[in-house]
Amino acid sequence: MVIGQRRFVQTMRKAGADMDDLKGVNAQAAETALPAVRSLAPHGATGRLAASLRTGATRRAGVIRAGRKAVPYAGPINYGWPAHHISPRLFVNTGVAQSEPQWQRLYLDFINRTLSQIQGE
Repeated sequence: MVIGQRRFVQTMRKAGADMDDLKGVNAQAAETALPAVRSLAPHGATGRLAASLRTGATRRAGVIRAGRKAVPYAGPINYGWPAHHISPRLFVNTGVAQSEPQWQRLYLDFINRTLSQIQGE
């Protein structure tokens, strides 16, 4: 989760932003971060964990998901599982952070477009 995300959504809604447009920006941001996440994902013998990475979006957030029914270990690999001596790899978190300058531009463009519409430009 991005710090300040809830406040950003509330502010954009109050400013009259089209929240369906924000869902599209969230999807673009997740797609923008995905290559960085995929490059950091452990590939192991089968590569199933990296292959399970996919994006999604709502009006509130862009999301990168890891794992499926056949890859139930995605969460413990990313976040760790101390009881089983699995250290966190944080490949999703790190990939999103590393790609922030790219996806942050998408939000800045959205804000500027929204402000232009409000100001009647």
